[in-house]
Amino acid sequence: MKTSDFYFDLPEELIAQTPLLERSSSRLMHIDKKSRTITHRTFHEVIDHLRSGDCLVLNNTKVIPARLYGSKETGAVVEFLLLKRLSLTTWETLVKPGKKAKIGTEFTFGDGRLKCIVVDIGDEGSRIIEFMYEGVFEHILEELGTMPLPPYITEKLEDPTRYNTVYAKNDGSAAAPTAGLHFTEALLNEIKAKGVKIAFVTLHVGLGTFRPVKVDDVNSHKMHSEYYELDEENARIINDAKSSGGRIISVGTTSTRTLETIGNEDGIVKAQGGWTEIFIYPGYRFKVVDGLITNFHLPESTLIMLVSAFLDREIVLEAYEIAVREQYRFFSFGDAMLIL
Repeated sequence: MKTSDFYFDLPEELIAQTPLLERSSSRLMHIDKKSRTITHRTFHEVIDHLRSGDCLVLNNTKVIPARLYGSKETGAVVEFLLLKRLSLTTWETLVKPGKKAKIGTEFTFGDGRLKCIVVDIGDEGSRIIEFMYEGVFEHILEELGTMPLPPYITEKLEDPTRYNTVYAKNDGSAAAPTAGLHFTEALLNEIKAKGVKIAFVTLHVGLGTFRPVKVDDVNSHKMHSEYYELDEENARIINDAKSSGGRIISVGTTSTRTLETIGNEDGIVKAQGGWTEIFIYPGYRFKVVDGLITNFHLPESTLIMLVSAFLDREIVLEAYEIAVREQYRFFSFGDAMLIL
């Protein structure tokens, strides 16, 4: 299977640059998993496809202001993107330009309250850095860091909270679990009132989710590890729904990868935390997830490969062609797809 099998043409003007005023006013393409028929709705109407006893699984990770600009003694400025916290003071980062961040190099951020030293070189040229500071790191990061918007978003985000879900709770992501951006608190309350169970997983989105596929053969691609957690209460909610005949509807590829990492062959999940490198592409047999809510993704990405595994590559590419023709908005601030 070739990476190019997941290519499609996308006009640049369909890449959403800003979020809509109302989160749930996005468009929703529904693909019936059995009949393969496609209908066009608004996202708020997702509730019409859910039924009492179903379980909606959301990723409650929170995007942190993970982009920092540090200065060397020479005055050279380098951009750091925090990817993964390895210890209290140690992080794996992406650095641009990387040639300026050799092992042993020190950097100063802002007014000097935050400093770091490069201690190692990680996978794919990432840098392992150790921070030095006084006080609470999260507070310093809030002051000095900026939201790490994807490179295809070139317009300034006026309200940084729009790059987090309304239920974001656990700090740690370098990118948003974008399928969840469409939900409002009011919509979630309506969904609960219908008898649908809500469960939360945590997967801190990092390089594994947004790193491009650089190999021709899909089988040769290796995912970067990302941290996940599922607690006892939410595991029970998911398992109770499954055992009662409810459908497990995963919101986003990150929730999906978490559930499929944890689930056994019978679709039962257990509370645990750890690192996942799961790569889901056509040929994968899903154990836990029955339905999927997701955005429209980049060509040749691991995300469109996951969606193709859940449905069918040709059907997905056909749906994307229709989305382009119907002027759907793509990527992080774009519209959504429901496969159920």
